[in-house]
Amino acid sequence: MFSHLAAVDLGSNSFRLEIARVDGDLLYPVDDLKAAVRLAAGLGADKRLDAAAFARGLSALAGFAERLQGFPPEAVRAVGTNALRVARNAPEFVLQGQAILGHPIEIVSGREEARLIYLGVAHAVPEPHRQTFVIDIGGGSTEVIIGRGFQPILLESLYMGCVSYSLRFFPDGKITEGRLREARLAAAKEIEAIALPFRALGWERAVGSSGSAKAIRDVLVAQGWSRETITRKGLQQLVKALPTLGSIEALKGLKGLKRDRQPVFPGAVAIMAAAFEVLGLEEMVFSEGALRLGVLYDLLGRHHHQDIRESSVERFMERYGVDRVHAGRVETTALELALDLRPELAFEEHPDRLLLSWAARLHEIGLSIAHAGHHKHGAYILAHADMPGFSRMEQAQLARLVLSHRGKLERLAELPPGSPQWDLIFALRIAAVLHRARDGKRFDHLHARREGKGYALRLPATFLRRHPLTRAALEDETAQWASVGMPLRLDPIPVTINQP
Repeated sequence: MFSHLAAVDLGSNSFRLEIARVDGDLLYPVDDLKAAVRLAAGLGADKRLDAAAFARGLSALAGFAERLQGFPPEAVRAVGTNALRVARNAPEFVLQGQAILGHPIEIVSGREEARLIYLGVAHAVPEPHRQTFVIDIGGGSTEVIIGRGFQPILLESLYMGCVSYSLRFFPDGKITEGRLREARLAAAKEIEAIALPFRALGWERAVGSSGSAKAIRDVLVAQGWSRETITRKGLQQLVKALPTLGSIEALKGLKGLKRDRQPVFPGAVAIMAAAFEVLGLEEMVFSEGALRLGVLYDLLGRHHHQDIRESSVERFMERYGVDRVHAGRVETTALELALDLRPELAFEEHPDRLLLSWAARLHEIGLSIAHAGHHKHGAYILAHADMPGFSRMEQAQLARLVLSHRGKLERLAELPPGSPQWDLIFALRIAAVLHRARDGKRFDHLHARREGKGYALRLPATFLRRHPLTRAALEDETAQWASVGMPLRLDPIPVTINQP
């Protein structure tokens, strides 16, 4: 176990790095770095990050990289949110950003972001057993959650944020009563679309997290419009005050508002005021816990063998009626083959070992739709479903493994020849072929190795003689691997064993 963990939050408004000391099941923050990047402000009409925003982001990551020197990869998790979900050139930014940061960058879905936010809040508020409503107004999206204890119950991510709304409704920096009303109405429409199930479920308290909620709370307290919380009455006074100031520049005269929050403050106020109105809120407390703390506790859970991704896989297996016995056999054989090819996969927490294990357990979920093309159906489900704990990249890799466990390999032409993913694909394909009969046969003398650009598969000659259908399927595999320039050679060995 590591003594320290680190979370990097690549938000649409700010990039943040938080480092915490590990003490059993608890985390104690020891360092926090922030850079006002405003990625969302750099999104053009073509949904591409402009050069300035791109450079600001990379510069922030360079600073974080210096602080993260010496951290092992497993102790750091970097997550990107709405701006990177939307940006068409996000893959380019992630590629360059990872090289600078020295750690992988994951782009998480809106609901996964909401789950992590709730996890952070639940670890920061007193009495986490109370049913809690959480709203987090970010730069490009707003997450709303209801949860109890450390488990979210209802999660939504809305495509509106303090940066995007400030740019949309106050593009020249002028604040008028009409513009503020338009912003509030637009936000109200977004919230109304998800309000019914939230109101029906209900909550015992409301919590605002992250920078926007903190900025609003600080202004209300500094102005004397609230004691220490965000209240409906205080928000109403703030909404009346903004147009009298007239511009974003004039917000410097607003007590309690930090300079770096001025450009995005009108959008944040509009969204928060709409949330209070639509959801009937009267009071909201602020919590320091948010995405970064949630990422840290999620990371801690993985190291304590409480990985939420395992729970997601279990739920999918149950939901789609997976044949657990068969999936377990395929998983065992696939892991044995992969271990022959890559001994480092003996480490149970190795990301590629976990990925192969999950893919083997889920490789037949597409059967719930149709047998024909079930690998395609399964891949689609895994690529597009909400899978708590998984980043978009992990879901894409999982979907690719399931897609490639049968059928033509030529569809994977975009995967580089030297990618370690090929070893996982090979292991899963061969395991699926060997267990196709579902008869529980064993493969005690089965081994695989790399051979030049391709693979060699060793298995008993007696087995191949006694199972002509399996031999034919393996020979078909040699043709598939030859089609992608990675030849597969069957290497029968003269071992006599009892095979069913």
